[in-house]
Amino acid sequence: MFARLSQLTRHLSRPLPYYNRISPATVSRSSIVAGIMSSAAEDRSKRMIHTAGCIIIGDEVLGGKTVDTNSAHFAKYCFLLGMNLKRIEVIGDDAEEIGEAARRMSEKYDFVVTSGGIGPTHDDITYESIAKAFNLPLKLHNDALKRMIALSKPHPSQKNFSWDVPSPALDAKLRMVKLPIDETRDENQQVLFVDESLWVPISVVNGNIHILPGIPRLFTQLLDGLKPLLIPRLENPEGKGVYRMLFSTPMAESEVAGYLTKLAAEVEPKGIKVGSYPRWGRTRNSVTLVGKDKNYMESLVAQIEKGIDGVRVESEEDADESEDEDKGS
Repeated sequence: MFARLSQLTRHLSRPLPYYNRISPATVSRSSIVAGIMSSAAEDRSKRMIHTAGCIIIGDEVLGGKTVDTNSAHFAKYCFLLGMNLKRIEVIGDDAEEIGEAARRMSEKYDFVVTSGGIGPTHDDITYESIAKAFNLPLKLHNDALKRMIALSKPHPSQKNFSWDVPSPALDAKLRMVKLPIDETRDENQQVLFVDESLWVPISVVNGNIHILPGIPRLFTQLLDGLKPLLIPRLENPEGKGVYRMLFSTPMAESEVAGYLTKLAAEVEPKGIKVGSYPRWGRTRNSVTLVGKDKNYMESLVAQIEKGIDGVRVESEEDADESEDEDKGS
């Protein structure tokens, strides 16, 4: 079987067509540009992580067929690790838009994830779109293929499937392990296996774009596996550093707006944000403080409770209990 895999590897690991038939001068210029990009990618893969971006990919999301839960999970993930999630974009299965979003976010943010578009069908184009965006070849990754063979099982409908016999089904499976590879960099930094129970790799492009599957279970499992690699690059080595305080108030938003405006201006220099959230159908609204200076935030509790005529609570459920008490009194 593995002799056959070696043949597949030689056949499928050819460079992309646009690398052929270029002049020596172009090769020289391309080599210089490639060297600069490789150095920048190396820097991105090691620098401290402060900001993050998320790209959700799929026509099924934009068409309403699939409800995206991965971005919400990623937002909580970033919050708990102290990363400032700056942007979430949802785009369709369009190679140009995928590539543009990947280049832009890679340049602007320290840590970027994509979700979706890495399956076996014709509309799964994330790998090839991002490879093209960064002028990288797609290469069959032998370790990912071996893990796929060892850990995946053919669908019940594929009773006659064989890894040794060429077939459309085999070609489709191999699409999932043909990854963007920068041949001037260490491949182990570009293909991460973070969970021994999964064959699915995390493909890392340009040092900071992490390509993940759209299936929520796999998305969350791989992010959890990636966490130990991220923590040393966070501002707080333990991955803690952003705190959220929640307050419940019986006052209308318009009634506390003036006080909250002054409070926001007061705490902004400390990197703390004030939020106000109506709770439709309820008699109590919520106010939040989000920041990294926990001691300073704690010092504000009494002042805020007075300013909004409310109380600090641990959860929205606690706020509901306060509302029930108000009704019963």
